[in-house]
Amino acid sequence: MAYVPQDVLDRLAALEREVRQLRGRAQMRPALNQVLNGDVVIGEGGRLFVRDPDGTAVFETGQSPSVGDYFTAMRRDTGDVAFAIGANSYPDDDAPRQMVRIWDRNRNVIVMDDYYSDEFLGRPWIPVQLHPTERQSYTGTTYDTAWLGATPAHNAVLYVRTSTYANTGGGQARVVLTHDGIETVLDEWDCAAGTWTGRTIEHPLDGLQFLSYFTLRIDHRAKSANQNCETRLYSAYTRNTFTEDEAPDVPVTATANASTAAPAAAVTAEGV
Repeated sequence: MAYVPQDVLDRLAALEREVRQLRGRAQMRPALNQVLNGDVVIGEGGRLFVRDPDGTAVFETGQSPSVGDYFTAMRRDTGDVAFAIGANSYPDDDAPRQMVRIWDRNRNVIVMDDYYSDEFLGRPWIPVQLHPTERQSYTGTTYDTAWLGATPAHNAVLYVRTSTYANTGGGQARVVLTHDGIETVLDEWDCAAGTWTGRTIEHPLDGLQFLSYFTLRIDHRAKSANQNCETRLYSAYTRNTFTEDEAPDVPVTATANASTAAPAAAVTAEGV
């Protein structure tokens, strides 16, 4: 029988004790599929996926390999996206970075911020409150209000559809928006005699910020004395932008705040 030094036997016995201790602690401590205290960090371009049994990623977050921004997406087990923040979250997606969207089961976007305007809600579209006055039917030759309302600005673009009937001599109508004491005539038009004249107004909410209140009114008048005109309202709401040109102008106050804040931020960065 070969000679085995005593210190080697002692070391083997110590290893056996350590193995028994590790087995016991493994049974006592949580399994490695739980994090009970501390953080899980995924960085440097990495991503986290949760997949269903067929491999569909029902949840993913991290840095987009194609666009480069950091995104989060949740999908149904069919693979259809249900919620997303950031681009590259939907096939052939060209949305702005960090855009937030929710899809229905038929792949329609039902909630989102605006594509071209950082300031406003995109969907859903929000009704604008307009209420008829007793001058909805009117015989005066100077402008008076047929419809009036005040509402907060939710979406970037105002949509109003009206129709005006004028008797002999015809009439005129206009849509006026007021905020911060400033009146703006969004549209004004002539109404032919003896017929209904329809009009659709689509106008960016220039100078307004999200949830700032504005007053909207529809005025009309008869061009001939003692002749009647009547204006009916078919629709009034705000909607998302369809083109970049529809994005509202930034309010003057917001522009001023941004210009004054920029130097301060630069000084702070240099100080750090």
